[in-house]
Amino acid sequence: MGKDKLRRFEENRSFKCLYQPEFEEVFRKDYHMKGRWHADHFKNDNPVVLELGCGRGEYTVGLSRRYKEKNFIGVDVKGARLWRGAKSVTEEGISNAAFLRTRIEFIEWLFGPEEVSEIWITFADPQIRRDNKRLTAPMFLERYQKFLKDGGVVHLKTDSPYLHEYTLAMAEKNNLEILNLVKDVYKSIEEEVISGERAELLSIKTHYEEQFLEQGHPITYMSFRLPGNKKIVAPEWDHDRYLR
Repeated sequence: MGKDKLRRFEENRSFKCLYQPEFEEVFRKDYHMKGRWHADHFKNDNPVVLELGCGRGEYTVGLSRRYKEKNFIGVDVKGARLWRGAKSVTEEGISNAAFLRTRIEFIEWLFGPEEVSEIWITFADPQIRRDNKRLTAPMFLERYQKFLKDGGVVHLKTDSPYLHEYTLAMAEKNNLEILNLVKDVYKSIEEEVISGERAELLSIKTHYEEQFLEQGHPITYMSFRLPGNKKIVAPEWDHDRYLR
């Protein structure tokens, strides 16, 4: 392991905004912060918004700067990546952002019923060969239902046409209310199809997004409501046809 990584891991221990539960604290066991994020960390009753697979935390930090009336928590398993977001939050004195280092598979053990109002999924691995690892697969959506407010919003911003189309098929199959559907975010902003607050919201760029844009990948966005008591089923998805 490089010296820079070791330095970041050591510094991570000093960040009050960064939580790093051990495996045994969250594996099929409620974490001590579950149901306590408002009271014990943010000290307010403002809505909690998660960013799953947040990487360096650019979206979490960007959202927290713009929306002081909401609380934001970025979730990722990579401590060296989270260091950047946690350091920015610490240095800027941002009080409405936090980070959580854990596997997203354990997410239901970290948040209580209706503790979260919105979820952002930003540039997640599309997991083309592993359906159950896809963050918009039924298994994950049903986990989100355990802590997301009834009808809470799920946002997906991605460079992957596969993940976008799969998630759209998922929403349509389950009759989920689709709120936004954008095939090319930055073209839509340039042509003023998207403007104002929504354009500002979608203009926040992550490190990986910058790379995808340089490679010429269009960035897509969609959002939908997730009911709390609805059984989620997989779409009729022709994996091989889509990849041809």
